[in-house]
Amino acid sequence: MALYEHLLIARQDISAQAVDALATHLKTIVEGEGGKVEKQEYWGLRGLAYRIKKNRKGHYVLLNINAPSKAVVELERQLKINEDVLRYLTVKVDAFEVSSNKNRRDDKPEGAKTEGVAEEVAQ
Repeated sequence: MALYEHLLIARQDISAQAVDALATHLKTIVEGEGGKVEKQEYWGLRGLAYRIKKNRKGHYVLLNINAPSKAVVELERQLKINEDVLRYLTVKVDAFEVSSNKNRRDDKPEGAKTEGVAEEVAQ
């Protein structure tokens, strides 16, 4: 089976619970075709770069999928039918990224940046 990252953008006027129900429905489709959803992330309501079907914002959902290609074909077919989905993208990957929602700058301690600058000025 192949590894896929699947990102979808849902309309802004549906609730977060409806988006979660949509993601659960997609998960059952993948599992019905013999695949597995490794990770499901809800990124929240974010602004779009340009209007899509009169929407300025959208709910973003990322799914990491380990499934055969027929599961992805069925998944995309179902998304074409669903009116709540603005856009979707499925990309085949070699391995899933091990990352969190935090930015890299958040990993550093708060005072680490200013201490390094102070040491350089002192020299």
